[in-house]
Amino acid sequence: MKSNLFSSILFSSLLFICVGCNQHGANDSYLVNLNEVADTKEASSVSGNSNMEASLQKTDLLQNLKIIKNAQCRFKVVDVDSITKIARSVITEHSGYISEMRFTNDRHRIENRFTVRVPQEQFEVVLDALSDLAEFVEVKDISSTDVSEEYIDLQSRLQTKLEVKQRYDLILRTKAKTVEEVLLAEEKLRVLQEEIEAAQGRLQFLSSKVALSTIQVDLYETVTFQEQPERFTKSFGAKIAESMGAGWNLLQHLVLGILYIWPLFILGIGTFLFWRYGRKK
Repeated sequence: MKSNLFSSILFSSLLFICVGCNQHGANDSYLVNLNEVADTKEASSVSGNSNMEASLQKTDLLQNLKIIKNAQCRFKVVDVDSITKIARSVITEHSGYISEMRFTNDRHRIENRFTVRVPQEQFEVVLDALSDLAEFVEVKDISSTDVSEEYIDLQSRLQTKLEVKQRYDLILRTKAKTVEEVLLAEEKLRVLQEEIEAAQGRLQFLSSKVALSTIQVDLYETVTFQEQPERFTKSFGAKIAESMGAGWNLLQHLVLGILYIWPLFILGIGTFLFWRYGRKK
């Protein structure tokens, strides 16, 4: 009986040890899985932050680009006058304006050519709106010029020249003692000022070209060809109107001529009265 009791105790101890080992192994496996999940989340977080930073840098780069956009279009329309009025209202609605316009009318076609300046963000919208007015799109040419490199280079050169100008100003105020040194510093300042103004003017020109895009638009409509008459004959009514107009002009000239020589009339009348008075006496 003692041997059976001892066997039961030994079996229970072994069973307890096995269960404990299994639970410890499971806990270790669970901790390993948690660490793997944590590492995966951390990697995903780092990757997401990197992608976000790259996206923000790309957005900033696109916003800082200096692009000059131009377009040349040629549209056939039903009526040039009415379409021109609609186009003008569309351009004004999108904060643009027409810088120049040239209207021509011959026996073959009526054509209107005008240049549009619109803000760059409204370029595509205005271009699509003008294209919708066309009966037939003959030409639609879009081009863009990247002047970012030139713009940044001009800014850098301008900043450098401004710093040099400040140093020459300091030299002129504090260190120039003789007349020769003063004249030399003033000459350097004059040259620098001309270069600074040239760089500033170029920057303003590029900024204007970037801010306002240009659209060259040609609207035309075809008309029925009409032969020009070799000889034109006036109607009877036209001849009467022309004769009345000529008579009225003749009367005007006659009255004006009399008014021009009124001193001679007064002199003649005075002479005649003096002569009659002399004869009577």
